[in-house]
Amino acid sequence: MNTDQPTPIANSANSALPGKKLGFRESLAPLFTLGWPMVLTQFFIMGTGFLDTAMAGHYSAADLAGVSLGGNVLWPAFMLLTGVTMALAPITSHLRGAGKMSDIGHQIRQGLWLSLGASLLMILLLHNAGGIYQLTGIEPVIADIASDYLYAISWGVPPIIIYVALRHTLEGLGQTRPPMLIAGSVLPLNAFLNYSLVYGKFGFPEMGGVGCGWATAIVFWLQLLLMLLLLPKPYFKATGFLKVFEFPILATCKDILKLGTPIGIAIFLEMALFGVIGFLVARLGVVDMAAHSIAGNLNWMTYVIPMSIGSAASIRIGFLVGSGDLAAARSTAGAIFKFSIAYALVMSIVLVGLRYQLVGIFTDDPQVIALAVVLVLFIAVYQTIDDAQAVIIGALRGYKDTTIPMIFGLIGYWFLALPIGYVLAEGLLTDMPLGVYGYWAGIASGMFIVAICVGIRLRHISAHKEKILLLSDTES
Repeated sequence: MNTDQPTPIANSANSALPGKKLGFRESLAPLFTLGWPMVLTQFFIMGTGFLDTAMAGHYSAADLAGVSLGGNVLWPAFMLLTGVTMALAPITSHLRGAGKMSDIGHQIRQGLWLSLGASLLMILLLHNAGGIYQLTGIEPVIADIASDYLYAISWGVPPIIIYVALRHTLEGLGQTRPPMLIAGSVLPLNAFLNYSLVYGKFGFPEMGGVGCGWATAIVFWLQLLLMLLLLPKPYFKATGFLKVFEFPILATCKDILKLGTPIGIAIFLEMALFGVIGFLVARLGVVDMAAHSIAGNLNWMTYVIPMSIGSAASIRIGFLVGSGDLAAARSTAGAIFKFSIAYALVMSIVLVGLRYQLVGIFTDDPQVIALAVVLVLFIAVYQTIDDAQAVIIGALRGYKDTTIPMIFGLIGYWFLALPIGYVLAEGLLTDMPLGVYGYWAGIASGMFIVAICVGIRLRHISAHKEKILLLSDTES
């Protein structure tokens, strides 16, 4: 195989870019070095959600639905607010590539101030989430569980948001293993606390799904403690992060917000879409909501690898752009796109072949199983599209291109996916309402448009030196 052949993204335009064009394997090698710890990190993080869903589901269908409904508020808001500090990863990687290590410490300090502000907003939202559920017509028993679950988690919000800012900085520095070790270390504790608080074991009170929230809050504090133990390490010391104290500096905060706000909004738009659809599905009943929750969890499990590799692409491409090696950056973008497609096809086959076994992990309810195994077929198609757009958007963040992808997401998710899903689910154009199946068909349709648009965007940006330099001119 000739690894120097152009890819759908990396074409002959490389010749006009400074730096060295890389072959397929040469492009992927650094990504996997960065990416495999990030994959494991995300698996450990998803493991927390998996444990919440599985243990709540085996406690009762109502608790499963309540925890899932709580997540529909928690995670979109969390990603919106922490998405801002996700900008620290490409900012740090650019500065590291340019050899400006002393500037990174300043960015970290200002990022932490933004994290504190985000924490206050998050706590305020979670303490008042009950009013949201009362307006939706959701069954009171499910709404009560969801509200109490969010209240419990709110006590762990400040440490996790600060932790996320430091984690993204570490990743931008190329240090992806420490977050992996932290996430892996706290997962067994989360499992123990979940089991103890959900079922009332080892002298703990029996709290059902709400116990998952208290377990998660405790784990969030432990994660921050473990991260603080890393601050004396050489990779943090090299940034000068701990040398001085700074009050918030408006200019730097604005730079971080300029890059990070579109990231947060883009993630929020996608997750809020699932949140709104979750509310709509919940109105169909406990069985539909439980099956939808299982399908969503399986989708997230398959999404972990492309999401992590996309984050690795952001760091790697950011470093290459910062160092001026634009041809290598374009080669990397092309290679990662091809990898994502191959991975997605393999996972589709796995999901279809093991759908009964996978659904059985979450529930024993025969009605839920019957509905969920069909939903998995929708997931098998949807995740192929979703995986491609995840790595493409990650690559675009490496170029510091975040605003236009956000606009694509707004159109695809809210002007296409939601309306199409609602029409199909309610049977507004046919005599046969598709229910929860219709919503997943709508999601897939909107995501397909987003994937096409961001793919064209990456092909265009990565080929033009002037556009790359213009986007990169955001560093302090």
